[in-house]
Amino acid sequence: MRDTIVRNLELFQNFIIVSLCVGLFCVMLIRLGEMYISLLKPLNFQLITSDILFILILVELFRLLIIYLQEQRISVGAAVEVSLVSALREVILQGVLNIPIGRLLGVCAFLVVLAGLLLVRVWMFRNFSSVNLTNPDPVNGNAESSEYQALTGERYSF
Repeated sequence: MRDTIVRNLELFQNFIIVSLCVGLFCVMLIRLGEMYISLLKPLNFQLITSDILFILILVELFRLLIIYLQEQRISVGAAVEVSLVSALREVILQGVLNIPIGRLLGVCAFLVVLAGLLLVRVWMFRNFSSVNLTNPDPVNGNAESSEYQALTGERYSF
């Protein structure tokens, strides 16, 4: 009974993710068409740069959704990359000299936190890749400990 409910909820969740992928793909095509049409007019480099960076953000989000469909988990690295490109897009669009100092310091702090997340991710991968996952949990006597589930991505023991 529980397996059936979980399986049906995961199928419904996958349907939602596929719908988001189709929607993102349509938005990418629309923005790409608008960008090519804007090239026929006198060039506005800020607008073209904005469109290119926006399409790159959409591509990264699309990649994030594809990874979720394949692995049933959110890729922290891809999510951080989307955040980095989004923050840098805003800075590029407004120009560094036109941004108030408070907002610029906030963006800098945000970028430092994102860089820290990437470093922690690499550090955790190095430290936990050598963990032996075959040892059973000494308290419960089985291999379904929370550390095992966290490292292997297995969520359900039923």
